[in-house]
Amino acid sequence: MRIRYSVAAGAAAVVAVAGVANAADTTVTFSVSGGALSISVPSSASLGAGLPGNTVSAQLGAVTATDARALLTASWVASVTSTSFTTGGGTPAETVPNSAVSYWSGAATATTGTGTFTPGQATAGNAQTLSSSRTAFSLSGGTGNNSATWNPTIVVALPAAAVNGTYTGTVTHSIA
Repeated sequence: MRIRYSVAAGAAAVVAVAGVANAADTTVTFSVSGGALSISVPSSASLGAGLPGNTVSAQLGAVTATDARALLTASWVASVTSTSFTTGGGTPAETVPNSAVSYWSGAATATTGTGTFTPGQATAGNAQTLSSSRTAFSLSGGTGNNSATWNPTIVVALPAAAVNGTYTGTVTHSIA
């Protein structure tokens, strides 16, 4: 190796001339694995008790939509619906129709990842009956993995002719 020194106009400069004697490249690869789109809900909930002609209302518990698909453009819609609620033999007087069951998701209690998380019904004033499938929550414009958790409120308008008993029905969340 040869080194040259030169001085110009009162300033010192050092210039080293050296070359790379040998170089080699390695191609490196890895994979990012995608998972599934899923939703988790409480296994049961109680709305309390009420008199005929009044309402019962309570939060259902944490509902979590999880998108582990690792997509470049992620979006999903979580939907909710309900059966009618019955007691005893399920006669008309022992049935609260799903048209008397309302739902509002409220704001997210937690989110992860990127994108726009949108509640289906942000406030009690936006509550919708569950006589047909409704949007509970959605994501648009996401990238990679993400999740949203919310604690929806269920409101049941008890018919004036409702009879005494414990009523049971099913609220179903799905995601696509």
